[in-house]
Amino acid sequence: MNVRRSATALAALAALCTAAAPAAFADASPSPKPSGPALPKGLYGTKDPQFDGVWRQSLALLAQDAVGVTPAKSAIDWLAGQQCEDGGFAGYRADPAKACDPKKGEFTDATAAAVQALAAVGGRSSAVEKGVAWLKKHQNDDGGWGMNPGGPSDANSTSAAVGAFAATGTDPKGVKSAKGGKTPYDLLLGLQLGCDAKKGERGAFAYTADKGGAGAAANDLATAAAALATQGKGFVFEPAGKDDGKAPEPLDCGKGKGGAKDGGKAGGGEPAGVAEAGQAAAAYLADTMAEHGRHLLSSMPGAKDQPDFGGTADAIIALAAGEHSATAAKPLQWLQSEKNGALAWAKGDPGALGKLVLAAHAAGADPRSFGGVDLVQRLNATGPKPESVSASGSQADSGKDADGEKKDDDKGGVGGVWWTVGVFMVAGIGIGFLLSGRKKQQL
Repeated sequence: MNVRRSATALAALAALCTAAAPAAFADASPSPKPSGPALPKGLYGTKDPQFDGVWRQSLALLAQDAVGVTPAKSAIDWLAGQQCEDGGFAGYRADPAKACDPKKGEFTDATAAAVQALAAVGGRSSAVEKGVAWLKKHQNDDGGWGMNPGGPSDANSTSAAVGAFAATGTDPKGVKSAKGGKTPYDLLLGLQLGCDAKKGERGAFAYTADKGGAGAAANDLATAAAALATQGKGFVFEPAGKDDGKAPEPLDCGKGKGGAKDGGKAGGGEPAGVAEAGQAAAAYLADTMAEHGRHLLSSMPGAKDQPDFGGTADAIIALAAGEHSATAAKPLQWLQSEKNGALAWAKGDPGALGKLVLAAHAAGADPRSFGGVDLVQRLNATGPKPESVSASGSQADSGKDADGEKKDDDKGGVGGVWWTVGVFMVAGIGIGFLLSGRKKQQL
């Protein structure tokens, strides 16, 4: 079921969908180490940011803003200061005064995530406009984007760009390539597997177009990203006010209705519409998670069949974006169970915590009561103290410890009493991601 392409491309794909960024995202500058330079002021997390600094910072800011937390000015300044002169972003710039390499030092995914974050927190319109202009400039002729400027278009980078446009009020359908007039959806629809594919893979998306003649292969992480993009949304959106409880509709592969001739995608035939493509992708994700025990499995090359926590969070966000929060409820409950390991995976890591907060928010759950843990408090603790917390999001449980977990009332906690505060402990325990190694639990 996993795409069998180069290890580098697949590793980048897995990393991007699990709140990390590829190793290629870093510039050649020395990165902070325990015995070296101090971590930059305003940066979230304590682990080496060389591979995921911009990505994890963007997710942290987006998650905080989504739940009523105003991030520290230093955190916003740090992210804005990472922007290259031409508007793009690298994965991390140890020395922002050093010019970026526009050919290999800037990345679609990092730029798209930063644009979404800076647009959300406000006050950075110039940086946002430059980032959007950079994305438009580097759109490929087929309507999509690759990880690097001019690189082969892939589902994840293209979906990230769609999210950036959506977050800034630009209709992705109107973003057309200079040559050929192709939109992001022209590229994405061409990557979806149709009725010629195996029954269990219909509706899924491939990571990139097949160039070797072996046929497109379904990839869960690409599908989760594309399922969100086909809804025309980014990482943050208002949760659906209602959910009729109906499961998403799979491809209709009945004779004359979406068959290989009429409705096939990458597997053959004409592509379906964007809405139908999103429904089919959501149905594939729901079925796949149910098959594996309410979660997705890792897509890393050579990885064992182990849970993919970040990918599962992405799938939940995509389902919620399509107004299928009832379908997303079971995998969300699975993530909340301490025994399944998602909370341990995310502890101390701002990117992972941001993903869980966004998944809970999208599905209409409370990230402040996530399996007995206050995810917002944990996220805030990985970076500088927030400027403020909204009245609806400022209740820090005095019956919880520094990690946001419930304390035993017999040990001095004032259990059950909520205090309105705007200050959280800054005690980040970094469990960062490095693409080339990553965590055993996840990648």
